[in-house]
Amino acid sequence: MIAGANWGATADERAMAMACDHLLAGTPVRVHRAVSVDATASIVFSWLCQLKLAPYSYDLIDNLGRSSPRELACGVEHLELGQRFMSIFSLTSFAHDQHITLVSRRTAVTYAVIPSDGMTRLVARVLFDAPGGRLGAALTGQVLALGDLVMMRKQLLTLKSLTERDAAQRTESTHATPSTPRIGPSHTRQARTTRSTAPTEK
Repeated sequence: MIAGANWGATADERAMAMACDHLLAGTPVRVHRAVSVDATASIVFSWLCQLKLAPYSYDLIDNLGRSSPRELACGVEHLELGQRFMSIFSLTSFAHDQHITLVSRRTAVTYAVIPSDGMTRLVARVLFDAPGGRLGAALTGQVLALGDLVMMRKQLLTLKSLTERDAAQRTESTHATPSTPRIGPSHTRQARTTRSTAPTEK
C-alpha cells in the first residue's frame, strides 16, 4: 500500500470504473482524492472547467505566483477535446456535469462529479506511469503520491470553497424578497397637486 494513496475517497469510489483507467492500464501507482461539496453537480462541473485557466492549488508553487481566478470565466463550460488544462494536461474525454479526464505524458486523471444525498462528491483518480521498473516504480510512485496528496488536497478544498460560495449566492438570489416600492417626495407632490386642482362640487 502506497502511503498517501487515498484522501477522502470511499471504498466504492476507489473501486468504480473511471474514464482514465484505459489510458494507463496496469500502472501500479493509482491514487484517489475526494471531497463532498454542498452544491449541485452543474456548479461543481463549472468550477472543474476553470482548471483550464489555473491549477487552484498552491499558486506560488504551481502557478508562478499568479492567483487562480476567484470568479467563473464566461463560457468556461465550453469544452473541446485537446484543450489544455493546468498548462501540462490535455482534455481527452468529458461528459457535462459528470467528469473531465486529462492526460499528460506519464499521468492520467479523471475528476468525477457524483450527486450524493443532496450534495455532490468530487472524486479524482490519478494514475502515474512511474519509470524505473518494479522497484523504481514503487519508490518513485511513493514520492509522486505524497506530492500529489499535498497539491491535490489543496486544489479540491479550494474548488469546494469557491463552488459552495457560488451555490450560496445563487440560493440567496433565488429567495430574495422583492422590496416594496416607496412613495417618494415626487409622488407626494403629485398627489397634493391632484387634490388641489380637483373641481369643487357646489
